[in-house]
Amino acid sequence: MDAPYRRIVQDIRGRIERGELRPGDRVPSARALVREWGVAIATATKAHAALQEEGLTIARPGVGTVVAGPAPRHDHELSAPRIVAAAIEIADRDGMPELSMRRIATALDVSTMSLYRHVPSREELILAMIDSVLGEVPLPARRPSGWRACIELCARLEWAVFQRHPWLAPTMSITRPQMAPNAMRLSEWVLAAFDGTGLPLADRMYIQVLIFTFVRGIASGLEPEAQAIRDTGITNDEWIETQADRLTSLLDSMPHFRELTSEEFDFDLDMLFEFGLARLLDGLSSYVAGRR
Repeated sequence: MDAPYRRIVQDIRGRIERGELRPGDRVPSARALVREWGVAIATATKAHAALQEEGLTIARPGVGTVVAGPAPRHDHELSAPRIVAAAIEIADRDGMPELSMRRIATALDVSTMSLYRHVPSREELILAMIDSVLGEVPLPARRPSGWRACIELCARLEWAVFQRHPWLAPTMSITRPQMAPNAMRLSEWVLAAFDGTGLPLADRMYIQVLIFTFVRGIASGLEPEAQAIRDTGITNDEWIETQADRLTSLLDSMPHFRELTSEEFDFDLDMLFEFGLARLLDGLSSYVAGRR
């Protein structure tokens, strides 16, 4: 069930869409909402803030909160796929913290209110974004031979999607998984990869979650890295160079690190992905063989 403030927002949005409240009309004050809805003043205030954030209302000094408008002329061209595509573009370029309904509306030159006729809430938008980018995973109709080749291929395809969309990894949940059809398509493909092995479905599902969690875990470093570059203009290699003196001062008491540094050890997320995936598949190979 929606939170009380969201029900207030939806009600006022409905009044605006039906023409009961027109651009420039005053909307009920916070105190009026308290009386009408029987909610606390904090809830009514939160509803007002959400209405402004969604571009439905604006505050005018000496007048109060009024309906914003009129709507830009391109509203009739909207569709859910266009909204989702614009949201993905913003998140890819500027990061998830910069994504808002108002920002999407500005990019599409439409009113914020009009977005909600196609995408009911931010949660629904994020689910649609996740489903859209996971739909980019081109699972082949003809499977590679053997479960290991199937799992390796799927992991690499997922890694490529996470790299294209750095916001994806921290947006997804393992304990409260979003019911995205394309995420379930990936899971089904992995489950079927073990047909003929005798491996129980429960084990297969654990393997699917394990592999996906591994890929997602490595990918969780992509968004902070991208944000740091946006904020500072300094790449990771450039940042490492600024830490050289500090690292040198620490190595005197750390012989293993000193030896590693002398060997010119290199590290990046691609290398970590390759190393980790190979070790996981090695371990799973022994496990699957032992269950035959």
